[in-house]
Order: sequence, then C-alpha cells, then structure tokens
Amino acid sequence: MQISRRTFVQTSLVGAVAATQGRGTGNPVPASITALKPLPNPAPPIADDERRARIAKAQRLMSEQGIGAIVLESGTSMSYFVDVRWGLSERPFLVVIPARGELAYIAPGFEEQRAREVIRFSKDVRVWQEDEDALALVPGILKDRGVSTAKIGVEERVRFFIADALAKAAPASHVVLATPVTAGCRMVKSPAEIANMQYAMNITLAAFKAGLATLHEGMTQGELAGNITGAYRAMGANGAVAVSFGQYTAFPHGSIEPQRLKEGDVVQIDDGVSWNGYQSDITRTTVFGKPTRRQTDVWNLEKKAQAAAFAAARIGATCESVDAAARKVITDAGFGPDYKVPGLPHRTGHGIGLDIHEWTNFVRGNNTPLAAGMCFSDEPMIAIYGEFGIRLEDCLYMTPDGPRWFTQPSVAIDRPFAD
Repeated sequence: MQISRRTFVQTSLVGAVAATQGRGTGNPVPASITALKPLPNPAPPIADDERRARIAKAQRLMSEQGIGAIVLESGTSMSYFVDVRWGLSERPFLVVIPARGELAYIAPGFEEQRAREVIRFSKDVRVWQEDEDALALVPGILKDRGVSTAKIGVEERVRFFIADALAKAAPASHVVLATPVTAGCRMVKSPAEIANMQYAMNITLAAFKAGLATLHEGMTQGELAGNITGAYRAMGANGAVAVSFGQYTAFPHGSIEPQRLKEGDVVQIDDGVSWNGYQSDITRTTVFGKPTRRQTDVWNLEKKAQAAAFAAARIGATCESVDAAARKVITDAGFGPDYKVPGLPHRTGHGIGLDIHEWTNFVRGNNTPLAAGMCFSDEPMIAIYGEFGIRLEDCLYMTPDGPRWFTQPSVAIDRPFAD
C-alpha cells in the first residue's frame, strides 16, 4: 500500500492526540476559528474541454514516444484525464487511452452499471467476470485501435500484479513506463489548474495565520492541529497539518512523540488543503516567545536559502541548479555538506498539483529544464537534531518571465506572514 505524506501526517496526528489528550477529549476549537468564512472567488473545477485537450496531448506524446496506449488504474492520473474516481481493490478498474481513437474502460462485470454511471469521454466499457483475467481484455482494445504491436505504457504507480498480468496478456507488446506521457502532461499546469492551487494556498495560509494566533503555554500539537484543520473546514476545505514543537521541528515530517508547547520553543506547521483535487503545501516556522540569537541566525540563513532557490528558478534552467543554489547557501555557512545533518537533509522542492508530491523535483541529477506552467515547492531546510529545525516553504509557478510565488514568504522569525 502506498502512503502519502498527508496520510502519514494524519495517522501520526491521531496517535499524538490520543497520547496527549485521550481519545475524544480534545479541547474545543476556539470561536475565532469557527467564525472564519469561505474565501471569496473560489476557483471552478476543470472544464471538460480542458480534459479533452489533455487526452489529445497524451495521444500526441504517445505517438512521439512510440507508445500505442497507456493503461491507468484509479488515482490522480485517471482523475486528471477523465475525471473518474474509483476505489482501489484487488478487482482492476482501468482506463486505456490509445494513441489514436476512442479510449476504453475495463470494469468488473458485476460493476458494469455503476461504471457506466461514472465514465466520461467514451461509452466503450469492456467487462470481465470473477473467474476471468481483466487484463486479457486489453489486446482486443489495442487491436480495435490498430496499435496491437506497439508499446504499452503503464504509470509508475500501477500495481505490479496489473503490469505483470498485462505483459502476459499482450506478449506482442512491450510494457514500458508511461511517465513521459503522464508526467509530460501533468508537469505543465494550465491557468485553470494554477487558479485552483492558488485558492487552496490562500485557504491554507489564512488557516495557518488563524491557528498560530491560538498558541498558548502547554498546548499540545494535537490541539494546534485541530485548530488549523477546523479553520480549513470553516473556509470550506479539507486538509491536514503536521505540527512540531521544540527539538522535534528537526524531524522533516514530524515525530510521533507527544509534545506540549513551552516558552522558547520553535513551532513548525506544514501541509495544506485540497481544492477541486488540487493541493497546497506551505510551511511556517516561528518561535513561541522570544527567539534566541541561535534560532534567529539559523532562521535567517534558511530564508536566504529559500530566496536563492527562487532566484535560480529561471526558464530553461535545470531543476538541479535550483537545488544547488539553495544548498550552497547552507553549506557555505558550515552546514552539511550534501545531505548530512546538521544541514539540508532532503531535496529543495517537489512538483505539486493533483498530488502533493508529483513530477518533477528540485533535486541533484534532475536536468529537466524549467518551463512555463511548472509548479514546485521551495523548501530547503536546516535540521539540527537535538536542538530544532527551520523550514520555510512556499510554492511557486513558472511564467514565461520567471517564477511567481503562490504565497509571499515569511518576513522574519517573529513575522511568519507577509501581511
């Protein structure tokens, strides 16, 4: 089973709340949180015409790559192309997008009527019975589309038993990764996608601001997380947040250890919400009380590294050059080198869209050139185990003129918000 960072955060939070407060006995969400209202001008869902254009682009990329069809199971790529969601189980439900012609669905026979209710952009549904092999239907689809001997692409997240059965069912074809097609489409966002992400970012930032205003001595991480997720809901969204205090802020994705807030603790909050399926991701790090000189110096260094990454993100620059720019700031100050701690233990940023982590990444070895429409997090971190960690994270999107922030970065260690 795959587990996303957001699922990990939610699971860890449940344990933390239970350990520090007892199940069902958490503090009530403050009135200042529940009084929040939805933000104006919500972004609309993606239109059908845009999805048709995505399918056409995928077909063009397949032709360029010599791929006859791609096979997707339920997940964000299926949602991206055809706006269909179907729960994963041992019974395959698939969409086959051919390089030419009409796409087709494969569904369990007893689910045919439900499948016909939810499918989009095609009426071609092939069904299999409980004692049959679902993937045996793929060769017939390929033959009907005239691509029976071409390569078949499967997304990297397709489960092995499906890819294996596909290879056996279509021996005349070669099964390859569909990443050049799926990521080739999804890496570059449209204005409508960016608008949805912007709205999600706006909600997240407003919720973080409201949540940090509720800090108090003895607060548990579960209480603060509850306030922030309550703010999400008050503004009409759902999401998660990872909360860390003190030395546990050095853990990049938090700790399962119960924590209570005390004077002088570093406070770190990270994650976001989903809007029409599109994700946000923001981290704010501050101090409860008066920061020390050490905390301030490391925070300022982190801000400098984040700014260096943003400055390096230019059209045509490689993704690895952005990581190198941020990492140089941190290593020049005596941290690291490379991924060693104290220092920056992870890549500088990840792609973001329908998945909170998706192609492509600001990481060493990635020579992908930056292009307009690409979206990334910018989040170098300085982790000092046993003391604290500082991570500042804002997401950016590329325009023909260079990067633009979705949210304005923090101003200072005691000013986590620009306004």
